[in-house]
Amino acid sequence: MQLAPNQLTAHLQKGLKSLYTLYGDEPLLIQEAADAIRTFARTQGFTERTSHTVAGAHFDWSEVLAAGGSLSLFADKQMLELRIPSGKPGKEGSTAIQHLAEQSRDNDSTLTLVMLPRLDKATKTGAWFGALESFGITIQVEPVERNALPSWIAQRLALQGQRVAAGEDGQRTLQFFADRVEGNLLAAHQEIQKLGLLFAPGELTFEQIESAVLNVARYDVFKLSEAVLAGQAARVQRMLDGLQAEGEAEVLVHYTLSEDIRALKRVKDAIAQGRPIPMALREQRVWGVKERLFERVLPRLSAATLAQLLQAAHQVDGIVKGLKQPDWPTDNWQALHRLAMMLCRECMAQPAPRMSR
Repeated sequence: MQLAPNQLTAHLQKGLKSLYTLYGDEPLLIQEAADAIRTFARTQGFTERTSHTVAGAHFDWSEVLAAGGSLSLFADKQMLELRIPSGKPGKEGSTAIQHLAEQSRDNDSTLTLVMLPRLDKATKTGAWFGALESFGITIQVEPVERNALPSWIAQRLALQGQRVAAGEDGQRTLQFFADRVEGNLLAAHQEIQKLGLLFAPGELTFEQIESAVLNVARYDVFKLSEAVLAGQAARVQRMLDGLQAEGEAEVLVHYTLSEDIRALKRVKDAIAQGRPIPMALREQRVWGVKERLFERVLPRLSAATLAQLLQAAHQVDGIVKGLKQPDWPTDNWQALHRLAMMLCRECMAQPAPRMSR
């Protein structure tokens, strides 16, 4: 049975199940969900806790199965935690997890908590994950996206009795806070807690937040791609500066930008040949957030503009590999900045008529 994270508290109040699975790539939210289950379980008499982390191909699954099927030596009830950082239990592990899930159905004395990273579609259709869903509760923990981060910060501040000013001033303060902590939710949580220690409950000023909140943002090239396609120039500038400071490989940044340009060109060509845009996007394996961004951007990009962007991407490829190009910066990151902003500016253009689907 699947459950949304925000339904967990209400679910626990109705009664504890014997098997829970948490999966996702946001450590803070996984930890908080696990803590909520543990805290409630302790009130129900689950006082003993054992933990196993699957590491390497030679992990001993017999210990996990023995713990799952045995009674506690020191308490009436026990918690068994299983962490699989890779999300890949292997053949032996797959069989063991299916058996463990089946055991949980008739074992009220053991609470099993499985923690996994984000899983792809193929993994979620596997027999072992299917057993976890069939015999227990599965909770997918999604990351907090950038556009939702200001609201998330405001909610967390409210939990400790703090808030920002109402109206536009408060929104600007929250946006500033979000810029400082984007991509690093655990650090964002710590910065919010720090504000609770430094300042009394009530309204926080921009100056207080500016003086207290550190710049702990972390960026990745995939989010950079989304920001460029969304035409978020200021954010793109911050992300490129952050990636450079973190030592990200220039070739990876270039590959991400150029692959977006190539994909836009291929989809545009397919549409010109008469394919509907949904079909063209599927053929180029454009999904999710990027699919929506492509749909918004493609009507405003002409074939000539895409050809120019493709040529620019080719020139920057040479620069990143050590070649000089006329009228281009010799510094790799300066060239990447120019390429990113070229595409970003085109994505900021005035809306064009919507493409026929």
